[in-house]
Amino acid sequence: MEEEVLTTVQENKTDYSDLHQAVGAIKKELHQLVVGQDQLIELLLVALLADGHVLIEGVPGVAKTLTAKLLARTVQADFSRIQFTPDLMPSDVLGTSVFHPGTASFDYKKGPIFANIVLIDEINRAPAKTQASLFEVMEEQHITHDGQVYPLTAPFVVLATQNPIEQEGTYRLPEAQLDRFMFKILVGYPSLAEEVALLELQHKGKDLKQDLERVQPVLTADQLLVLRQAVQAVHLDSKLLEYIAQLVGETRVSKSLYLGASPRASIALLNSAKALAALRGRGFVTPEDVQELAPAVLRHRILLTPEREMEGITPDEVVKQIIQKIEVPR
Repeated sequence: MEEEVLTTVQENKTDYSDLHQAVGAIKKELHQLVVGQDQLIELLLVALLADGHVLIEGVPGVAKTLTAKLLARTVQADFSRIQFTPDLMPSDVLGTSVFHPGTASFDYKKGPIFANIVLIDEINRAPAKTQASLFEVMEEQHITHDGQVYPLTAPFVVLATQNPIEQEGTYRLPEAQLDRFMFKILVGYPSLAEEVALLELQHKGKDLKQDLERVQPVLTADQLLVLRQAVQAVHLDSKLLEYIAQLVGETRVSKSLYLGASPRASIALLNSAKALAALRGRGFVTPEDVQELAPAVLRHRILLTPEREMEGITPDEVVKQIIQKIEVPR
């Protein structure tokens, strides 16, 4: 299979040097302020290249919001941040009609969702009505208001954060909304060495506000769209297409799961695997790319049976079991 893939790539002769250089420059900018969190940064870049939304989950203080904000600064595009709260209404996100007495007419005032990169902080603090307002825009990248369709300008990416521990004043995200996120990234505590490095930066008197200003844009919105087109040219063998379908299909019949993943998960796994391959300078996808991304793509799309929850099994462990069960294409 590898020989066939290499032959196809040589025929296509796709050059990923520009993409690799841009990714390296973005990582350099982010690491000015973010210590560690390599997996978070890489998955965010994969989602950016694969046109996917990201849900970032972790306890407070592990640089979730900072990393998302810095990533947005590296792309010269419209950026918006929305702090979700229990009293937030759909109109506060999508926009509302404003009446003008002089002309006796209504004008649509666009909300903060009209941006290229939208950071939603603590997304699980808003009620169901506000959560539902994101369904259309995250999937179709347009908003329907009073019968009028308002398209968003590409690229459009939602980066959302949530705290997994605190329950008071929070609302569980609906499955339909979770399914619209390409990845759910779990952010843990830093290692001892990373935390020491973080303390050293603080000890040296680093001014976070000034350092934020020094983070410079690496890409324009148009350049990002060009890189996304290059990602689409990455080769993926037909055997890998079947492999992806088998992995996702197994979640629907697994006795450990009450709810399996939808075909949207298969598409997310396909697109993200191509982006990861391009990010690493390859013009073809390997089974290892699919396996590496499967937990981030599937963990928020599956529900454990009550019996498995009582046993303390995690969604990631079930995904790992499925990966071990399905034969890897050769």
